[in-house]
Amino acid sequence: MKLVVFGATGGTGKCIVEQALASGDEVTAVARDPGRMPVRHERLRVIRADVFRSGDIEPSMVGADAVVSALGPSTYRAETTVCSMATESILDAMRTSGVRRFACISAAPVGPVGKGDTAMYRFVARPVLRAVFKGLYDDLAVMEGEVRQSGTEWTIFRPPRLTDGPRTGGYRMVPDQSVPGGYSISRADLADAILGSLEDPASIGTTLGLGY
Repeated sequence: MKLVVFGATGGTGKCIVEQALASGDEVTAVARDPGRMPVRHERLRVIRADVFRSGDIEPSMVGADAVVSALGPSTYRAETTVCSMATESILDAMRTSGVRRFACISAAPVGPVGKGDTAMYRFVARPVLRAVFKGLYDDLAVMEGEVRQSGTEWTIFRPPRLTDGPRTGGYRMVPDQSVPGGYSISRADLADAILGSLEDPASIGTTLGLGY
């Protein structure tokens, strides 16, 4: 496939780029600072662009089969619109360039609790997370709404706590809720799930929870 990856210099984005290249894909990584991209490969093209300007990023999508957003705020702020504004720009550029397939990353606390989750998680851990990171989760909820109304062939991923563990393939995925008891997943396994979804028609128009 020919992929365009946003957020490619972040932890999950780097995993997506590396795994896609290892699978034989051609990757265009869009970054504000290309110098932060440590990966070098003959099938990797790194483009400097401002993700908030759809006209800047539109040329990167010409001929692409799919677009993946691994974007997120670099630092926590009480109020943020980073993900929703960036996604709006990406979706605008996709419409103009004719690219249909899109995958992006949200977060588990944005959605409903998983059936079978413990009382400790339901009534203690989750409310604390939603209070502490309210600004981020509110922004991700807006982003999810934009994606669902975009007319693209979208898949939204809602991972729990991300780790730097290895790619195992041993994760679980469920639609429209958190994975019961699945309170973490490695960035490498999240990348594996995202890339695996891109050629899976069953994942189109779904929101997927993940976890071990």
